[in-house]
Amino acid sequence: MNNFRTVAFVCQHASAKSLIAAQYLNSLARERGIAFSATTSGPEPDPEVPANVVEGLLRRGIDVRMVRPALVSPDVLARSDYVVSFGCDMTGLLAASQTLERWDDCPAVSDDFDIAWSFITARVEQLVNRLT
Repeated sequence: MNNFRTVAFVCQHASAKSLIAAQYLNSLARERGIAFSATTSGPEPDPEVPANVVEGLLRRGIDVRMVRPALVSPDVLARSDYVVSFGCDMTGLLAASQTLERWDDCPAVSDDFDIAWSFITARVEQLVNRLT
């Protein structure tokens, strides 16, 4: 098994793509009994999670009503073993030793939650399978 344990997901507003990915990875880790955890942050965090994201995740048994989007920073990312960016410029945020993967082709959550969910969850499952 690789040494990756903490995955930081980063999207512009920290309230949709990265949040879905982090919540799904954390759920998978609990279900499979693997020692992974995920965080979510962004360079321009929204003041709150959009209603369509809250509702979409609630339909899947994930409650994010108390989650507040967080600002990405080098300190936040330094605690991560692996970083996944959804279209964000990561210049100056990562340590040289950190691994960055880009998922810039993710569909917009605001256009269709279910399509974005399917894309993100499939990628998260592939990532977990690669890292375990």
